[in-house]
Amino acid sequence: MKTQDALFALDALPDIDLGIGTQQQRSQQRVVIAMSGGVDSSVAAALVKRAGYDAVGITLQLYDHGEAIRRKGACCAGQDIHDARSVAASLDMPHYVLDYESRFKESVMDEFVDGYLAGHTPIPCIRCNETVKFRDLLGMARDLGAVAMVTGHYIATRETDSGWEMHRPLDLARDQSYFLFSTTQEQLEFLRFPLAHLSKDEIRDYAASLGLMVADKPDSMDICFVPNGDYASVIKRLRPDCSLPGEIRHMDGTLLGTHQGVLHYTVGQRRGLGVATGDPIYVVAIDADKREVIVGPREALARARVHLDEVNWLGDATQGPIDVLARIRSTGDPAPAQLHLGENGQADVVLSNPEEGVSPGQACVFYASDGDRVLGGGWIKSASVS
Repeated sequence: MKTQDALFALDALPDIDLGIGTQQQRSQQRVVIAMSGGVDSSVAAALVKRAGYDAVGITLQLYDHGEAIRRKGACCAGQDIHDARSVAASLDMPHYVLDYESRFKESVMDEFVDGYLAGHTPIPCIRCNETVKFRDLLGMARDLGAVAMVTGHYIATRETDSGWEMHRPLDLARDQSYFLFSTTQEQLEFLRFPLAHLSKDEIRDYAASLGLMVADKPDSMDICFVPNGDYASVIKRLRPDCSLPGEIRHMDGTLLGTHQGVLHYTVGQRRGLGVATGDPIYVVAIDADKREVIVGPREALARARVHLDEVNWLGDATQGPIDVLARIRSTGDPAPAQLHLGENGQADVVLSNPEEGVSPGQACVFYASDGDRVLGGGWIKSASVS
């Protein structure tokens, strides 16, 4: 669709209000849209343009020339940059590509590698949101004179008398609150998420009505710099000397075999252990210092108390234990728990029902008892039976 036709079709989109100024002031209010090249951020950009704001699109080049991988068709590299540029052109809005490769490597990729080599299971998408996007890019948006930065994340925010709150979106199947738990109050004040009340089908329909080339583009499922989930090859390329051999031991101390690096194992893993005992066994712990992988029966995976650090609290001021719903993995459902907030970003979460496969390096996100409001979260440093 030609630019003129796409702009005409914008009238079919809903008129969003970012809660900044009056409708008459919108044309003088600059809004930066983080455009990844996918359908979600593209429709977010279209909604901002439709509302009459001074819309500016920015795409980050994060690793296209990086050490670990040269891959097309993933967030913030190659074809996606081209797609974001094409969408911005069809919407008649300025678009810029910023080279954040070195920042991404230092803040996200290096920590990802260090995490696996320490026996953890890191989540680089959270660190990327926390650092490169909501720290560095957000700062750039402010420098450009923007009054807000918009992204295509599925999350809702709400301003109240006590500050900004984060809530889960209408389409819970697309909920990204787990990956945004570390967003601060100050950042929430500047960020806007216009897709909060839309379903994925509606978003694709809007993109199709505008003739956007990304309307049918598949969602990215992998970590952007890890092709086909093969994180070990990325780690080896970044740290060629990382594959240090070690031992695989049963939790009773029995030596079962050897391995070629703890980076190949995660807590809860069953397949590909390289040893057999006749009964199903799972990785129950990893001692990176000793280069030991500890295995045992499934029941040995259960953990009831989760110890957190770097906690970001978005709830109201409180004292004493708090009844919450806790989510210890992105694919899991929030479950009843009791939160004990400590000092210096520390906290303990006591799960009402023990969970299996609680792994250091993952996040634990807490929600209010109604399951809607996001109260914050922290990084799992360890877990215990009780």
